Amino acid sequence: MSQKPMTSNDAARIQAAAAKAGNGGVQKGSFPARAQAAAAKNSGKK
Repeated sequence: MSQKPMTSNDAARIQAAAAKAGNGGVQKGSFPARAQAAAAKNSGKK
């Protein structure tokens, strides 16, 4: 199984779904928050 790096589009989709389910908020340390951090980290890699 190959792993694809988290992109900002992936993280945005995850975060939007979580925000809809959580009355507009995303908790610190949650999976969507970690996905966003991973996307930010990966955006600097070439």
